[in-house]
Amino acid sequence: MIDISRIDLNLFVVFDAIYTEGGITKASDTLKLSQPATSHALRRLRKLVGDPLFVRQGNAIMPTALAHELIGPVRRALGELEGSLNQLSTFDPAVSKREFKIGMRHIVESTAIPELMNEIRDSAPHVKISAVHHNRAGVQTQLSTGTLAAAIDVLLPNTTGINQRYLGGGKMVVVARKGHAAVQGRISMAAYLEQDHILVSSRRLGPGIEDYELSRLGFQRSVKLRCQHYWTACKVVSASDMLVTMPERYARATNDPLENQIVPFPIDIPAHDIFLYWHASAENDHANRWLREQLVASFQRI
Repeated sequence: MIDISRIDLNLFVVFDAIYTEGGITKASDTLKLSQPATSHALRRLRKLVGDPLFVRQGNAIMPTALAHELIGPVRRALGELEGSLNQLSTFDPAVSKREFKIGMRHIVESTAIPELMNEIRDSAPHVKISAVHHNRAGVQTQLSTGTLAAAIDVLLPNTTGINQRYLGGGKMVVVARKGHAAVQGRISMAAYLEQDHILVSSRRLGPGIEDYELSRLGFQRSVKLRCQHYWTACKVVSASDMLVTMPERYARATNDPLENQIVPFPIDIPAHDIFLYWHASAENDHANRWLREQLVASFQRI
């Protein structure tokens, strides 16, 4: 078996040129190499594959059966490599077929992805987007290795090598079913604390951001249901007297078909801020910069 790590890629460039030009002299001219250098490269490749690759017939050299078999895969591999390297310095969204993986929570996905796809539908018709759940503890590794092109999340601890940009924030609101006796365009703190609540979290344990703020002020609410998705919570709310507290922008997007009430949280609590994260090594990458611009534009319309 041939060890690919010991192969000089230029040998296949020379092989392609000789096959195309039909001789060493013309191939040397095309590659701007001396004839001895081209002949030396061919000898090295012959030794590597154990085949002469080209045999002389009169004044011409003819490809062997193995050369005919190799030329297609070699040209495809060289072409794909050249295309990938060119994309590092240039990026044309109109023709690119690149796939971007973006880490985000489901709550962000439900509002950001529709806007993003609308944003790039005509300008980047072949670009593919994959929204994936990311592990906050491993987001630095995922961004540094290119597993993720970017991530969207709440404010995370500052990490070396990770850049960030503020995308937007929103007030926390309370969602209740239409006709809820305790919620008529607003809700008092006393009424809020008297109700049963739904906590939405991807974590198995621990309070929500609203619980931290309530605790800081000496309040405690009664959480009767813990679930993973706001859509689930809003469906439960629409058929019960339970309440769910959530960021306003997501509440309005989620509750349109449910006709639930959306009212201000009874006290001021910190906004639900969202940030865009990417690795510092991708700061000047044309494709990554384009993606970030589209995400920023999408969030401005939410």
